[in-house]
Amino acid sequence: MARSALPTAVALTAAALIGMTPTTAEAAPPGTKDVTAVLFEWNYASVARECTTALGPAGYGYVQVSPPAEHIQGAQWWTSYQPVSYRIAGRLGDRTAFKNMVDTCHAAGVKVVADAVVNHMSAGSGTGTGGSSYTKYAYPGLYSSYDFDDCTAQISHYSDRWNVQHCELVGLADLDTGEEYVRRTIAGYLNDLLSLGVDGFRIDAAKHIPAADLADVKSRLTDPSVYWKQEVVYGAGEAVQPAEYTGNGDVQEFRYAYDLKRVFTAEKLAYLKNYGEGWGYLSGSVAGVFVDNHDTERNGSTLNYKSGANYTLANVFMLAWPYGAPDVNSGYEWSDADAGPPSGGQVDACWQNGWKCQHAWPQIESMVAFRNATRGQAVTNWWDNGGNRIAFGRGTKGYVAVNHEPGSMTRTYQTSLPAGTYCDVQSNTPVTVDAGGRFTATLAADTALALYAGKPNC
Repeated sequence: MARSALPTAVALTAAALIGMTPTTAEAAPPGTKDVTAVLFEWNYASVARECTTALGPAGYGYVQVSPPAEHIQGAQWWTSYQPVSYRIAGRLGDRTAFKNMVDTCHAAGVKVVADAVVNHMSAGSGTGTGGSSYTKYAYPGLYSSYDFDDCTAQISHYSDRWNVQHCELVGLADLDTGEEYVRRTIAGYLNDLLSLGVDGFRIDAAKHIPAADLADVKSRLTDPSVYWKQEVVYGAGEAVQPAEYTGNGDVQEFRYAYDLKRVFTAEKLAYLKNYGEGWGYLSGSVAGVFVDNHDTERNGSTLNYKSGANYTLANVFMLAWPYGAPDVNSGYEWSDADAGPPSGGQVDACWQNGWKCQHAWPQIESMVAFRNATRGQAVTNWWDNGGNRIAFGRGTKGYVAVNHEPGSMTRTYQTSLPAGTYCDVQSNTPVTVDAGGRFTATLAADTALALYAGKPNC
């Protein structure tokens, strides 16, 4: 949950946390296929079907699901991020549906990342989505007032580390993660998810938890090397910085998304020649990247599905460029930034009932296989026109060109590809590369071209 965003969730009873002997997860961070489809607020039955019909066949390595925990009631999306217990009893499905989703996705070759809300519990009081009664600071059978930080004011000074990590994020009850019982209980929740086959976690609001506390929790897991992706929003001059967390696992590099918006809307694609570490970002080996996520698409800090060609081409570039492990955000249409998912998270079909399914847009989906095919290959044969037309190779395995200018572009490109016929997966047309590694192509305005070894026919 980003600094500017609303809450994030978690759930289960203390009794279930005692004496568990979960099996070890199978994850390898991030694995040979490093693209994650983030199916935001999809229910677990819909995720399961999508793994089989779309994500597995497209080559996605992971699917990230919204928090599996009992949470406060309400139609807004952010209710999922206010846990009241660690039971899997939320809007998106129960424990049986979750387990079936994990097994189905695994059968399709897709690993599962759970969005885990462990920084905080809820605000307010009431009855949760699974029937649990709660009040702020009192979650029967799980946490009492002794388990929360002493600061009950909202975070107000991002230049003050103690304030950021001990006070309350948008008024949510802040867990005292320095406490033995709290650490043991959080680890018990995550171990329960591992026992159901989960392959990794996105740690929501990690910035608000000391890195050492998270390291302690992770050390208690049945698989301490499980894939671990932490939400640590960068802020210039702030007390807590993303680099502090890389010892625990991957860290989401928000600057990547912020700068893509600026480059695609107001600057020049030619500037992307050294994108990543050359821009002062985290090492690509520990960076999680994205064009947008559920928070940033709503707060305007990044591009989103309403951004037209800027958004589509930014996703194409992200998947073609060898920096970080990419997330493809896939959500639903909204005009009210608080609005929850259509049909309570049930997706009957993509592009219906408000579901945007960005992960399945042909221009984006086709680049997942491109990324898998070019893995480990350096950038070669960079070309730009000094403006918004760029092209580059991925060694001997692939080549991409992007025309982000108003007019069409015809030119001959120099590649390192072997001679032969390739399919441009962006337009689904054949392209012939000659013995010198050259080909000629025309790109319409705001379109891209992508060729890769292993895709000779359209």
